[in-house]
Amino acid sequence: MTNTVSEPRALGENTLRIIPLGGLGDIGRNMTSFELDGQLLLIDCGVLFPDEDQPGVDLILPALHLIEHRLDDVLALLVTHGHEDHIGAIPYLLRRRPDLPVYASQLTLALIQSKLNEHQLSKSQLHVVKEGDSVTLGGFQASFLAVNHSIPDALAIHLRTKAGTVLHTGDFKMDQLPLDHRITDLRGFARIGEEGLDLFMCDSTNAETPGFTALEKDLVPALERVFVTAKQRLIVACFASHVHRVQQILRLAHQYGRKAVYVGRSMQRNMHIARELGYLEVPDDILVDLKNIDDYPLDKLVFISTGSQGEPLSALSRIANLEHPIIEAGEGDVVLLASSLIPGNENSVYRVINRLVKNGATVVHRANAMVHVSGHASAGELLYCYNILKPRNALPVHGEARHLRANADLAIATGVPPERALVAEDGMVIDLKDGVAAIVGQLDAGYIFVDGASIGDVSEEELTERKILGEEGLVSIVAVVNLRRRAVQGEPYIHAKGFAEHESVFDDIRQPLIDVLNRGLADGVNDTYELQQLVRRTIGTWLNKQLHRRPMILPTVIAA
Repeated sequence: MTNTVSEPRALGENTLRIIPLGGLGDIGRNMTSFELDGQLLLIDCGVLFPDEDQPGVDLILPALHLIEHRLDDVLALLVTHGHEDHIGAIPYLLRRRPDLPVYASQLTLALIQSKLNEHQLSKSQLHVVKEGDSVTLGGFQASFLAVNHSIPDALAIHLRTKAGTVLHTGDFKMDQLPLDHRITDLRGFARIGEEGLDLFMCDSTNAETPGFTALEKDLVPALERVFVTAKQRLIVACFASHVHRVQQILRLAHQYGRKAVYVGRSMQRNMHIARELGYLEVPDDILVDLKNIDDYPLDKLVFISTGSQGEPLSALSRIANLEHPIIEAGEGDVVLLASSLIPGNENSVYRVINRLVKNGATVVHRANAMVHVSGHASAGELLYCYNILKPRNALPVHGEARHLRANADLAIATGVPPERALVAEDGMVIDLKDGVAAIVGQLDAGYIFVDGASIGDVSEEELTERKILGEEGLVSIVAVVNLRRRAVQGEPYIHAKGFAEHESVFDDIRQPLIDVLNRGLADGVNDTYELQQLVRRTIGTWLNKQLHRRPMILPTVIAA
C-alpha cells in the first residue's frame, strides 16, 4: 500500500470508477464514490473518532474535498445503516449540497434526521427504502437487501450499471437467530451470484477471526449472571445505537425487578427514536428519569449508559473519575461493559476499567465474561458469502490494513484471481470495465479534522505542536534589546509550563542568552525575528543537553 499521489487516466466509456473516500485503513469515516458517465453516487458518509495522537480534534471526516467540485454531479447518497462511522459526516456533506437526496432505511433516516436537527439543518430530501426495494438514479439501479448487524434496519446495496455490478455489504454478520428475527438475505445474495457479480465490496472488520461470530442470544446466560450476582448499583455501558443490547438489558431488568435509567444524551435520544419506530419494546413502567432515582433503592435500578469506549466526556468516564453529578460506582457496585473494543480505544477503555476497580467496583467486560458479541462477520461467514456470490473481483472495505489483507486472502482462497483481490486504501482510484477491476491511480484522501467550529483548518503541523505542548511543555522567553546601543537591557524573563523543575533551573541559561544576543547585535543583526531565532536555538540546545527535553519554545525580543 502506498500514499504516492498519481492522477488517474481519463474515465473511459462503459467504465465504473470507484474511489474510497474513507474506511480503508481505519475503522471509521466510511464513504465511497461511484462514477459513471459523469454522474456520481455515494454510499455512506461517516466519521472517524480521533485517537490520542490527535489532541483537540473532535471528529475526522471522509475526503470530501475529492468531490467538493463535483457535488452538482452527485445523484444521491445511499446509507447502509445508522452507526456514526457511516452517518456522522452527513451534516458536513449536506452543508455543501443541501438538496442532495438521501436514501436509507426507516431507523437510519430517523437517526440522520436527529443529527441534522442538532446541526440546525433542515432536510426534505430524505427517502425511506427497505429490503426488496429498488431505485433508479441516472445510470445506476440500486437494490437493497436486509443484513443483520448490531443495529436494526441495516442494508446491503446492490448496484447494476452498464459497466458492471457491485454488491456493497455495509457492516453485516450472519446471526441465524437474531433478536429481531431479521436475518441476512442469503437467498438474495445467491440470486446475485446466479446473475453474476463483478465486484464484491465486503466488510473486513472480523476477517482475521476464524469461524463464525457468536449469536446474540448466546449472551443471555452471562448477562443474566450479572443481574443475579449484582446486589447493589448496576451500570451497563454499551453503544448508544445498540438497540439489541439495550433490549436484552430491559428484558432482564423487568425479569429481575429493576427499573431502567438511561444515562447520556445520545442514549436517551436513540432509544426514544427506536421505541417510537417500534424497534425497541419497553416493558410498562420500567423507565425512570435520572433525576428521580432517589425514589428507588440502589439494588432496584440498572443504569444504561454511554461510554463503553472510554470517551473522556462520556457518562461512564465521568462516573469512573468521580465527576458525575448524580451517579457513583464504588464498593459492591457492578459495572458491565457490554461492547467490543474498537481498535485504537484500548488504552482509553482500560483506563476507565482501572479507575472503576480502584474505586471498589466490580467490572465485567468481554475479557472476563461472554457479555458481548461482534456485529461483524468472521472469516467463516465471509468464505460462505464468497462461495455463494463467486465475484469476479473483490474490494475489501471497512477495516485496517491487516483486516483488508485477510479479507483479500479469503477471496483468493475461494477462487478470485490474486490480481483481482484488491487491497486498496483511501483515495485509490479503481476502474471496473469488462468484468475486470484495476487500480488506476491514487488521490490524496487525507484527513479533514473537525475542531469545534473549525473544519479542515487543523494541519498535521498544528497537531504536532499540540502533542509537543502536551508531552514536552512550553518555555517562553522575553528579552528587551536596545538597538541604538546594541545591547540587552536587563535579564531575559523565562517562564515554563509543564516542567517539574523549579524555574530557578533556568538561571544557568540567562547569561548565555544575553551573550548570544549581544554578539548578534554587535554583528549588525537588528531584525527582532532573527534575534528570536538566536534565542530559540540557544535555549533549545541547552534544554536538550541539560534536561533532555524538547518543549515548544516561544521567544519574544522587544526592541526598545
